[in-house]
Amino acid sequence: MPPEPLHPPSADFLAEVTRAQRSLYGFIATLIWRPADVEDVLQETNLVLWRKAAEFDASREFMPWALRIAQLQSMAHLKKQRRRPLYQTDLLERIADEAVASVATADVRRQALANCLQKLPEKHRRLVATRYEPGASVNAMAATAGKQPKAVSETLRRIRRTLLDCIERTLAVEAAT
Repeated sequence: MPPEPLHPPSADFLAEVTRAQRSLYGFIATLIWRPADVEDVLQETNLVLWRKAAEFDASREFMPWALRIAQLQSMAHLKKQRRRPLYQTDLLERIADEAVASVATADVRRQALANCLQKLPEKHRRLVATRYEPGASVNAMAATAGKQPKAVSETLRRIRRTLLDCIERTLAVEAAT
């Protein structure tokens, strides 16, 4: 049983930890190859997250913080395993740093995409949403709209280009600040 934190974690914090399990497992598995060890490090990571729940700043992204803790737990595990020549901790530490940075970048891009989608006209937002529904196809969309599939594809291409340009502008502005 985990030690009790000074302040029990909020329901939102627990939801974040729960949602993060698959990503944390995958991240740890990139650093540590034995499945049993991955499970152990994930459990240690969860214990640290539980203990540090009160330190988490809810105004910041959860995943980069949780991944950093997973990285530190992985490195601690690898230090214990140094006698195994398979592990090269300097290389693994660099890989882990890049993975944490990649997640942070993906979160910024995802937020930029959400903002840019909101700037699209409603009919374009509906078209994009329809296209990415499970089982959706351009041919079915064209048939429903009474248009040629090529016309629907071209409209989607233009919308994607608009979104990409918006995302790049948004990221450039954020990088400049």
